[in-house]
Amino acid sequence: MLPPDGHVHTEWSWDADAGSMVGSCQRAVALGLPAIAFTEHADFTHWDLAPAERAGLPEHLRPRAAVGPFRPPALDLAGYRECVDRCRSRFPQLRILTGVEIGEPHWHPDRVRELLGTGGFDRVLGSLHTVPVGPQLKLVNHRYATRPAVEVVRDYLAELLRMVETGAGFAALAHLDYPIRYWPAAAGPYDPGLLAEEHRAVLRALAGSGRALELNTTLPPSPQVLRWWYEVGGGAVCFGSDAHEPAEVAREFAGAAALAQVYGFRPGRHPYDFWPRAGGPARTTPARTTPARP
Repeated sequence: MLPPDGHVHTEWSWDADAGSMVGSCQRAVALGLPAIAFTEHADFTHWDLAPAERAGLPEHLRPRAAVGPFRPPALDLAGYRECVDRCRSRFPQLRILTGVEIGEPHWHPDRVRELLGTGGFDRVLGSLHTVPVGPQLKLVNHRYATRPAVEVVRDYLAELLRMVETGAGFAALAHLDYPIRYWPAAAGPYDPGLLAEEHRAVLRALAGSGRALELNTTLPPSPQVLRWWYEVGGGAVCFGSDAHEPAEVAREFAGAAALAQVYGFRPGRHPYDFWPRAGGPARTTPARTTPARP
């Protein structure tokens, strides 16, 4: 059995025009997934976009980028939760978890507290897409144009460490390898060993906080990073496709699950659980990591 997909976006995420909660449930059932978590975007950071990025926005979002930084729309919690309830009724054989992916939670503590105070999230992911450059905030992919590639990732990991070290209420760190999605081909293959201590510092802090490390399958998970995670005492992993359309649900999960087992992680007691390290239960944070269903 494949592990649960704990990182899926649907039409309720502002950047998932091709997303469909119903379609993602259908895909999960067809694959035999035990559970799926709809972790929609909650982005409070405003970004400067390049002209091509502004032009590429869906028409309904372009007014938000017409003047000044782009302001992502708020998550429609009421509509999202109603859709989850409908899908739970339609797909009783599938455990459907509510969730949210919070971008840069350490920069927006009041907004994050307000969001999480609404309750009802089974999965809370923390993510970083942006780095500070002086007084400005820049999407990490923009940095490759003006900064050596290794330094872009070094800057990202430094900010990620600051994020992990805060008390921001997320239970799992999403896509630690996010900047590698944009790694320039001219720089040659990316090697995590170039920044071994920076990676280990993030992983050590994450392990100490009791949070889980997501194996995000947008890119093949790194065996080296997973080995470091186990060595620093990481308590658990979870799996996320980061799907923005149904066809991407659980992509490459068989390989990711096999890799996790090679490095000492096993399925939890329940099919929707994080996978703890062998020999003991995973530690958890106050953010919920097991679901409550009506």
